Amino acid sequence: MRLRFVGTGDSAQVPRFGCDCAACERARVLSCHRRGPCCAEVRVDGHRYLLDAGRMDLAESCERERPAAILLTHYHADHVQGLFHLRWGTGEPIPVYGPKDAHGCADLFKHSGVLDFQPGLKPFRPLRLVGCEVIPVPLTHSKPTLGFCLDDGGTRLAYLTDTCGLPVETDRFLRDWRPDVVVLDATYPGSHAEPRNHNTVPMALEILERLAPRQAWLTHLGHEVDAELMSVTLALPPNVALAQDGLEADLCAAQAWTA
Repeated sequence: MRLRFVGTGDSAQVPRFGCDCAACERARVLSCHRRGPCCAEVRVDGHRYLLDAGRMDLAESCERERPAAILLTHYHADHVQGLFHLRWGTGEPIPVYGPKDAHGCADLFKHSGVLDFQPGLKPFRPLRLVGCEVIPVPLTHSKPTLGFCLDDGGTRLAYLTDTCGLPVETDRFLRDWRPDVVVLDATYPGSHAEPRNHNTVPMALEILERLAPRQAWLTHLGHEVDAELMSVTLALPPNVALAQDGLEADLCAAQAWTA
């Protein structure tokens, strides 16, 4: 299984519009420090699966290589906005899986176009895709939200964004399931006093200590995290790193590189 971080920012992204903090000013000059809407893709047995669809060039990306399916964590705009253009495409329908949410986002359900929305996933009920099994797990967020636990028979990946802590049943499941790799929400720095809907970096590290994966990446990072890191050193465990846009990893070999 190969993982690629397409976007690693929060809903405001980095740089944040109008912000003159050091991290945003740096990202305007150096594109390698930019963070787009949080989303990723995995490749298994020659099949490409998208994890969320917030990138605005999604249709162009899918024209180069059509995904086998799209997995949506939830229906906030920054995770689905790329679908509004993609849906008016042509060709074979693209299966889209996500949580049960009667409201979804705007009129995506009513005018789905080339997108083939599947019935809402039930937590902990496995979904079989070509080359891998996906187990959806509930997360703690302001809309119905799922994390995805992917198993290709060789590597187990838990993709967990957006969330503030973990529901008890999800925490218990993950400790039993024992993921090799975890990708986890860490939107706010430790100095953030009242986190809502998203983890702080210390909260994320506490979760990772319990789950003890071989490798973990923090994602859905806000500009405040980057700004704080420019002034203080963040001591991360050796198996934990901050994700970057374009970072790719061969999860079987635990090898990562930036595209």
